[in-house]
Order: sequence, then C-alpha cells, then structure tokens
Amino acid sequence: MQKTFIGLGAILAMLTLAGCQTAQGLGRDVSTAGQVIQQESAEAM
Repeated sequence: MQKTFIGLGAILAMLTLAGCQTAQGLGRDVSTAGQVIQQESAEAM
C-alpha cells in the first residue's frame, strides 16, 4: 500500500513539473507575440 502511494506521488510530481514547463513555454510564446504586435503597431503610426 505504501509503495502505491509513493508511486502515485512520483507520477504526480512528474506531471506537475511537466505542466510548469508547458506553462513557461506558453508564456514565452505569448510574450513574443505581444512584442511583435507592439512593433507592428509602432511601425503603422
């Protein structure tokens, strides 16, 4: 029973870390898109 909890805890920890990496990558993509929009709007003025 205890091994099951340890295994589930390890899986949960891995999923949490993977989720953080995904969110970080998404944040970079959104930031880059925002910079491009700012540059394009500055050039249009």
